[in-house]
Amino acid sequence: MGIENYDSSKIEQFKDVWVFCEQRQGVLQPTCFELISEARRLADELGCKLYALLLGDNVADGCKELAGYGADGVILCESPLLKNYTTDGYTKVIVDVVKQMKPEVVLFGATYIGRDLGPRCAARLHTGLCADCTHLDVEVPVYQHFLEGASTLAPERIAGTDHAMVMGQPHDVSHDLKMTRPAFGGHLMATIICPRFRPAMATVRPGVMKKAPFDQAKADAAEIIRPEFSLTEADFETEILAVEKAAKKLVDLIGADYIVSVGRGIAKDIEGGIKLGQELADELGGVLGGSRVTVDSGWLSPDHQVGQTGKTVHPKVYIALGISGAIQHKAGMQDSEYIVAVNINPAAPMFEIADIGIVGDLFKVTPLLIEQVRAIKAAK
Repeated sequence: MGIENYDSSKIEQFKDVWVFCEQRQGVLQPTCFELISEARRLADELGCKLYALLLGDNVADGCKELAGYGADGVILCESPLLKNYTTDGYTKVIVDVVKQMKPEVVLFGATYIGRDLGPRCAARLHTGLCADCTHLDVEVPVYQHFLEGASTLAPERIAGTDHAMVMGQPHDVSHDLKMTRPAFGGHLMATIICPRFRPAMATVRPGVMKKAPFDQAKADAAEIIRPEFSLTEADFETEILAVEKAAKKLVDLIGADYIVSVGRGIAKDIEGGIKLGQELADELGGVLGGSRVTVDSGWLSPDHQVGQTGKTVHPKVYIALGISGAIQHKAGMQDSEYIVAVNINPAAPMFEIADIGIVGDLFKVTPLLIEQVRAIKAAK
């Protein structure tokens, strides 16, 4: 199968960008389309092709959809043994196919499956993986432009990011994937490169990347590649007897058009503040979110958290009630189409990115907002 001479240190042999596309019971997950859309840009910067990697049983119907969001082709691996996700089966197939075809970059969604699968593949392929990424770049000028807006680095420090010291020697990073992720509990952002081995691998946080528009012409032109691979029951250490789903209602921040988030400002009446935020969200047909302090303090469950260590969201309207606007929180919501901030502190950083800023007590302002929303709805 052409994998005997695989050597991850011979980086000149590796080319193309791959995205592992997760499916469950034959249904492609939303993270696939986000990653394909972002990987399209990375492939263009590297001057190579983008392929979706799809594993399963009778899942070929998803190939055109993946191509429609930007993939040049789909690497399709089908087998009855791949119908349900297993660490053993998926790892073996992916590792064998990577060794055979040698992609330069492989991306996974940072889902339960991606976080399980990505590191195991990286270890077997003798390469590095950066986990839970929130930003990806290849071209140095594009990366430096990102740093100008997202970091506090001085201009001279940003200008020096075109190289790094690797094994005691200066290294040109112009062809390396730059993988940025939160570090030290979200208080810092770290950018990681994998200069000595390929493929460069990363898991990417769901909801961070924007999905591109669907292109039917690209979908119709999809190239489907079916590589050879070997998979038998002897390759499995475990056996799936049944798959049972347990229903658990979680807040869907990523898919919401309207988000009302509460922060430290509700501290004087936590229950009342959450109730006001939820009431406003309900009137708008949206959901309730929160800053990190509301989750760390136990006021809200983790599925409500917006920010670098929570969910990255892009709603039509984001209303921040009593949230000061720490850089970690703003990074998770600053791309919202319209931002409304309510804070008693006129110097709150949230006002810097707000389209409308209201200086006032959220416990007095929020009831007025609810009243206005109801009046507008009644007038219609």
